[in-house]
Amino acid sequence: MNSTSARPVSSASDVTMGLVLMFISVMFSPLIDIFAKLAIVTIPSAEITAGRFAVQALCMLPIVVWRHSFADFSWRQSLFHAIRGAIITVSMISFVTTLKYMAVADAIAIFFVEPIILTILGGIFLKETIGWRRYTACGVGFFGAMLIIQPSFEEVGYIALLPVVSAFCIAIFVLMTRVLSHREDPWAMQFQMSIWGLLFCAVLLFLGQGTGSDLFDPIMPEGRAWFYLAGVGAMAAIAGILGVYAYRAAPASTLAPLQYFEIVSATIFAWLVFGDFPDAVKWLGIMIIMASGFYIVWRERRFASKPVSGTSEATLAP
Repeated sequence: MNSTSARPVSSASDVTMGLVLMFISVMFSPLIDIFAKLAIVTIPSAEITAGRFAVQALCMLPIVVWRHSFADFSWRQSLFHAIRGAIITVSMISFVTTLKYMAVADAIAIFFVEPIILTILGGIFLKETIGWRRYTACGVGFFGAMLIIQPSFEEVGYIALLPVVSAFCIAIFVLMTRVLSHREDPWAMQFQMSIWGLLFCAVLLFLGQGTGSDLFDPIMPEGRAWFYLAGVGAMAAIAGILGVYAYRAAPASTLAPLQYFEIVSATIFAWLVFGDFPDAVKWLGIMIIMASGFYIVWRERRFASKPVSGTSEATLAP
C-alpha cells in the first residue's frame, strides 16, 4: 500500500483501468513464487534473488532511459536506497528459502500479515492515528496467521516463521517508500532498488562461495534452471510494472483489497503445478487474515473520507 505524491483525483475510467491492472498484477505475482519454488530445488536462495533483481533491472532499464528517470535520481538519498535494497534482499531470501519447505499458498497466506504489521509500524514511526478497532483487527489477523503457522511449524520447524520475517521487512520497506515517493520518481526508485539488491546478493554469494550453504553458495544453473531463474525476474518485472501503473491510475485505498486475491491465485497455481492445496484449518486461517485485512482497509478509507476542518486529525478515532 505505497502512498504516492499528490495528484489530481482519478476519473472513473482511470479507476477502472487501475483496478484491471492491479487484478492482472496480483494474478501474475504468485508466478514469481512458483518459478522460485521450482528453482530452489537446485539453486541457492541468494542466487535466485540475484537473478530476480538482475532480470528486473534489465527489464526496467529501457523504461528508465525512455522516461529520462536518471535525471530524477537523488544521489543524496543513496543511503536510504541502499537500506531499501538490503531490506528487500533479506525479505526475498527469507521467502524463497521458505518455499523450499512449505507450500506456496501457505507461505503467501502467512506473508499477508504484512498489511497488519504495516498498520502497527505506521502508528509507531509515522505517527498515523490507529484506533482500537484496527488494533483489534491486527490481533485477529495474527491469530489467523497462527492457524497456518502452527501445523507448518510442526512440519518444518522455525522455517515456518520466515514469511513473517519477510512480511516485517516488506512493511519497513513500504514505510521508507512512502516517505521517499513524495519526492522521487517511482521508476527511478524501483530501478535503484534492483541495483542495490543485486549488489548485496553479489556480496553474499561471493562470501558464501565454497561453503556448501543452501542459501549463499552459488552454482552454475543447468537446463531448466535457467528458465526458472528468468521466470522469477520476468514475472517480478511484469507484476511490478502493472502495479506501478495501477497506482498511478487509482488511489491506493481503492486497490488495496485486490491484493488479497493473490492468495487465491497462488492457491490455484500451486495446486496446478505442485498438487498442493490447503486443508480446512489453513483455509480458516486464510479467511481470517483476509477478513482482518479487508477491515483494516475499510477503516482506513472511512477515516480518510472524514472531514478534518476545525478538528485535529489526531483527535479522530479511526
